[in-house]
Amino acid sequence: MIINQQSLQLVFDGFKATYTDAYLAATSHLDKVAMRVPSASRQETYGWLGQFPGMKEWIGQRTVYGLEAYDFTIKNLDFESTVEVDRNDIADDRIGIFKPALSEMGFLARQHPDEMIFGLLSKGFETTCYDGQNFFDTEHPVKKDGDGPASVVSNMQAGSGPGWYLMDTSRAVRPLIWQERQPYNFVAMDKATDQNVFMNRKYLYGVDARVNAGFGLWQLAFGSKAELTPENYALARAAMMNYRADGGRILGINPVTLVVPPSLESAALHVVNTELTTTGGSNPWKGTAELIVTPFAAGS
Repeated sequence: MIINQQSLQLVFDGFKATYTDAYLAATSHLDKVAMRVPSASRQETYGWLGQFPGMKEWIGQRTVYGLEAYDFTIKNLDFESTVEVDRNDIADDRIGIFKPALSEMGFLARQHPDEMIFGLLSKGFETTCYDGQNFFDTEHPVKKDGDGPASVVSNMQAGSGPGWYLMDTSRAVRPLIWQERQPYNFVAMDKATDQNVFMNRKYLYGVDARVNAGFGLWQLAFGSKAELTPENYALARAAMMNYRADGGRILGINPVTLVVPPSLESAALHVVNTELTTTGGSNPWKGTAELIVTPFAAGS
């Protein structure tokens, strides 16, 4: 191959197509559990992550509630993945040997948000959210009468097993936040004047992004390290459906998604997918939640 800017553009287009095909074909659960939030700066502050007032009968003037401002900030982080291609390999038409690497780059870029989102979920027992408590905690403060002292509410079950997570993902607001400043973008350094090309005879191809994951509303998620049994699943559902906002208003939580690591796949299938229980009776929990099995939920 004669190396000029036209032929290098064809190489770039071919590599990008290979990357894009793999990216689009890869499975991602991001949009099932997280709300996408576009970012316009280095970081975003989520001061609205508090309680919103419910509807009430309009008698006289409107009742104006002040939303409590929380100083909860998510900073954007830079990520990249890069491969190098020797100029001689392009000159000798050996482009095909690099396509598996570019395909894998696309696959991993698509899965990277899942890795961050579900990895964060697994750290929820030890990472604080907007109210200053761990995302999964036994002492989230809630004011029963709005202005009085706060009582504490739990969104977790203690235990020593692998974590499993029940979530309400039926709303526009989600329990997890995916913040995107710059989406995943395929780029290259393939100009003759680029230092790496001039000094080392290497063309560089890669993907980069500015993104981050964070916690949304703890009321929309329940984490457990207890055994995944129908009994514990029922307790988690009941706890979530009874959550109240400041002032005592029922939030109407609807737990519809169950996230588990591979080690709990069998137990989860028995809880939400089988027609019959282990004793032969009908399973009342069948179909009550969509099951997501992901290795990223196992944590590091």
